Amino acid sequence: MFYKDERLALFIDGSNLYAAAKSLGFDIDYKLLRQEFMRRGKLLRAFYYTALLENDEYSPIRPLVDWLHYNGFSMVTKPAKEYTDAMGRRKVKGNMDIELAVDAMELAPYVDHMVLFSGDGDFRPLIESLQRKGVRVSIVSTIRSNPPMISDELRRQADNFIELQELKDVIGRPPREPYGDDDLASSED
Repeated sequence: MFYKDERLALFIDGSNLYAAAKSLGFDIDYKLLRQEFMRRGKLLRAFYYTALLENDEYSPIRPLVDWLHYNGFSMVTKPAKEYTDAMGRRKVKGNMDIELAVDAMELAPYVDHMVLFSGDGDFRPLIESLQRKGVRVSIVSTIRSNPPMISDELRRQADNFIELQELKDVIGRPPREPYGDDDLASSED
């Protein structure tokens, strides 16, 4: 439930939202996402959190980060940490939970309703704290994936749960596939 005069803030856990949308078979159109929540209330801020691999010459997420930055999103990034696990596999770690929690607590006195795009159960104490400050909290994630992308305790704590699948027609677009030679040849016919 949203009210037109509500002051809204969006908090997007980038990797979590990407994984949830991918599990449902679509990509997020962030311009449409922002427009949808501007329609639902007075959108004060839309934060997007992601870790970046700084040492790669080209990061696949860089164009998205740049576009979001120039199109009304407050970007919060930090360098991802690379390491090799016990099996010798290259792993990347870039948790943004603390940054998101600090920003949410700082903004709490100025908003009526926060929308968290994440299913991460680690955010349950944050939601509880925001609610004690009088802020309503909605969670956007999915229970329709297998396994579900939202923790049960997070869903129970939230004032409102928004199933990502139900936003697909409003904020989704078909996933972009990398072009191969076959794709180019068939598109010229």
